[in-house]
Amino acid sequence: MKTLRTPAERFVGFFDFAFAEHFVEVDDHEGSHLRVHFVDEGPRDADPIVLMHGEPTWSFLYRHMISRLVAAGHRVIAPDLVGFGKSDKPTEQRDYTYARHVSWMAQTLFDHLSIRRATIFGQDWGGLIGLRLVAAEPERFARVVMSNTGLPTGDRPLSDAFMAWQKFSQTTPEFEVGKIVRGGCAVRPTSEVVSAYDAPFPDDTYKAGARILPSLVPTSADDPSHRDNVTAWGVLEKFERPFLCCFGDSDPVTKGGDAIFLRRVPGTVGQPHVTVAGGGHFIQEDKGVELAAIIDDFIRMTPASKIVGS
Repeated sequence: MKTLRTPAERFVGFFDFAFAEHFVEVDDHEGSHLRVHFVDEGPRDADPIVLMHGEPTWSFLYRHMISRLVAAGHRVIAPDLVGFGKSDKPTEQRDYTYARHVSWMAQTLFDHLSIRRATIFGQDWGGLIGLRLVAAEPERFARVVMSNTGLPTGDRPLSDAFMAWQKFSQTTPEFEVGKIVRGGCAVRPTSEVVSAYDAPFPDDTYKAGARILPSLVPTSADDPSHRDNVTAWGVLEKFERPFLCCFGDSDPVTKGGDAIFLRRVPGTVGQPHVTVAGGGHFIQEDKGVELAAIIDDFIRMTPASKIVGS
């Protein structure tokens, strides 16, 4: 597996993202290793909040939320998926699979960081991967918060907006990440913010993961991840720990996607679910301060000692 590593100087000078770098090596499934970057801020003895980004962003997406959650006394962990941010980037699209992404994050969060009593927040692919992690080892998670995401099995059609995005990702000659992120926000980001999303990708050779990820979302029952996601749903349908939905009202890709969680996950019952007004697909950019407050309030109203024991 051939990989690239974005030069460190590409990440210098981003406002509101002066967090210490942390790295771990994970198995690349071909006998060597990949380096995964993660932010790890706040007191180490606090229960962790894991913030999972999606396509085609990186942990920079959570900069406003990290600062506010740490100020509220939480430990916050925000990994960069393989192929994104400061993590290594395999150069061939075939090197990326849904199962590998789950494995890479499981190695990072379970094997290296040994998270327990965690709250996980997932958006976009952060939900697709994060929910598989919850299903794999549910005892590690005290609560779940999901926004603008899903866990498709391929048995039901996805939105027209998603199918158009999937086609675009494979056919457009120019895959301009910063512009893609800007187009998915309800509030137009500044040029500096757009540049920060472009930073991990000096040229197209770094974009294999960003290009292929939309095609790894299951859209038929023949998809390689169909069975794994069906199995994961079987666990989530028994998950009784607190599960909160806070979807944006301005995302054509996932709008209304919270309904399946509310219908099938018992932990959603009685929780203060919210539709975030003015939240586009990249809701962390549009409403990061509000999301941080929602997560903090949710944790305080569902003490881990009452959920998983002291």
